Amino acid sequence: MQAAGPRHGAAACSALPTQQYTRCGTIPLLKLQIFSDIHNDWKTLEGLLAVEADFYIAAGDQVTWAKGFDRCGEILSRRGDRVYVLPGNHESAEDVASMCARFGLHNFHEQHIEIGKWHVAGLGYSSPTPFGTPGEYSEPQMAARLTKFAELNPLVLICHAPPRDTELDRIRRGLHAGSRAVREFIEKWQPYYFFCGHIHEAEGVEMRMGRTVARNVGKAGYLLELD
Repeated sequence: MQAAGPRHGAAACSALPTQQYTRCGTIPLLKLQIFSDIHNDWKTLEGLLAVEADFYIAAGDQVTWAKGFDRCGEILSRRGDRVYVLPGNHESAEDVASMCARFGLHNFHEQHIEIGKWHVAGLGYSSPTPFGTPGEYSEPQMAARLTKFAELNPLVLICHAPPRDTELDRIRRGLHAGSRAVREFIEKWQPYYFFCGHIHEAEGVEMRMGRTVARNVGKAGYLLELD
């Protein structure tokens, strides 16, 4: 299923500042290709980038244990400045920032952009894991970084970490590994859409959390359509 806002066009024409995107004429839909947890599966990454979209958002764990950035950057650069990248728990923010700088990509960690009427925000890293991976935040750290997105509306929020104790972070029955801070943010602020990864077993799962349509995209990816 492809999610979309109301399917009417928008007439507008203006300059394009760095973090705000407006187009001239009638625009029926904007397409965002969102994916995560590639883990050095370059064939899958190439397939995701072969889908035509206006924006490509890599939601973390493009590589495994911080190895493979050169190849990853080379592939992502095929879509140039339409690519926005978050660190997962297998990458540090510094690693992702460096890759983006070298290959002409956008470092999307703790950032947001405006696309027409929509705000699209990104936060990488996971909550603590048993494995000591490079990209982990404590729950208070996660909550503090989400706060800057609280007043953005309508909001599309993309995090590496899924919300705790939901179908999106379920590893198996009785075992969940998401973030309490992410769940609390969604429950309080109700973004229109929420996308995550991190828990491979929940790839493709979609649920509602109040008004919010929430989905674990995984490396299957998801093409979001916005008016």
